[in-house]
Amino acid sequence: MRPKRCRVAGCGATYTPTRSFQKWCSPDCAVVLAREAQEKQRKSIAQRERREIKVRKEKLKSRAELLKDTQQAFNAWVRERDALLTCVSCGRHHNGQWHAGHYRTVSAHPAIRFEPLNVWKQCAPCNTHKSGDLLNYRAELIRRIGEEMVLWLEGPHEPKKYTIDELKALTAHYRELTRELKRTQA
Repeated sequence: MRPKRCRVAGCGATYTPTRSFQKWCSPDCAVVLAREAQEKQRKSIAQRERREIKVRKEKLKSRAELLKDTQQAFNAWVRERDALLTCVSCGRHHNGQWHAGHYRTVSAHPAIRFEPLNVWKQCAPCNTHKSGDLLNYRAELIRRIGEEMVLWLEGPHEPKKYTIDELKALTAHYRELTRELKRTQA
């Protein structure tokens, strides 16, 4: 057999193998390689177990938890979509925290909570401290989408009860849209 180099990091000694599968020069190096293989296998098993736990946890999520996940994905998409726009209420552009501000609130109008025309990038002071600053919000909304669409938002809407499958699909959809926006803006 031809001489080979030892596979142990830091050793690199040249040896003539006695078996075709031999990758080490000495018994000490064989032990080091065996321990590295065991560690690699242990990490692989741990990673597989974490993945399985994550899948089981996902299956146990309640409808409310899925609704929260969908809302987070939707809000992230709105902030990314409107990244270059100013605050819908005050018109400022600053380096502070940004929210996805709903014109018609989620609690009062759950049927349009995921309606893109109802949600725009809003600065934290306007959304939190001024309760959305709805007078200025409405004026800017008319400028952005037109009075007809604002009247539609303000009108009555059919109640919407999302199924678990619909919520999972919406979450995946908005996460994908967010990834696409980040790719195109990068």
